[in-house]
Amino acid sequence: MDVLVTGRHCQISDDFRTRVSERLSGVEKLRDRVIRVEVQVSANPHARQPDQATSVEITLRSRGPVVRAEATADEKLIAFEHALDRLKSQLRRAADRRKVHRGLRAGQQFGAPPPVAVPQKDEDRPEIRKIAGLEVHGDGPLVVREKLFKATPLTLAQALDEMELVGHDFFLYVDAESGAPSVVYRRRAYDYGVIHLEVETVAEQSA
Repeated sequence: MDVLVTGRHCQISDDFRTRVSERLSGVEKLRDRVIRVEVQVSANPHARQPDQATSVEITLRSRGPVVRAEATADEKLIAFEHALDRLKSQLRRAADRRKVHRGLRAGQQFGAPPPVAVPQKDEDRPEIRKIAGLEVHGDGPLVVREKLFKATPLTLAQALDEMELVGHDFFLYVDAESGAPSVVYRRRAYDYGVIHLEVETVAEQSA
């Protein structure tokens, strides 16, 4: 297993690299087939809080899904230890989920649907503004961040695994059985929900 440690806006000492390599030596027990571990240390000199001065992101590259965890602290080593704890927690949670939900199959529905928004009255609606071709409600700031990802169709169980391994509360994927855009999300503890979208064609909409 290769360990790659890089610094962004900061210097990485040999002692730190050695410490990181030693602490990561046990990761293979929690995650099989790890090919490379990438550790990126970033200095944030303009951080408002001292405990956000340094961030560390750990990424596991293997034959399976990518596993990633991140943490911040006032020192490199402390931030690394926090990120490592989160990484191990995500790996254990994913392993536990596979044991508990081993019998789940793609297409099985579970979890209650998210609450339905109640329509607002006209007098309660915020002011609508046009900015760069987009409608902005109210006077809040507009932040548009667009990303494009290649998607490989996944089963429901695979999507849950990937959500756990990246440490997110939701995961967007393409369902392998139906081909529908879908989202799995965490509800509470080990309880999950899933939303499938049925895409209508233009002909169906005009019918």
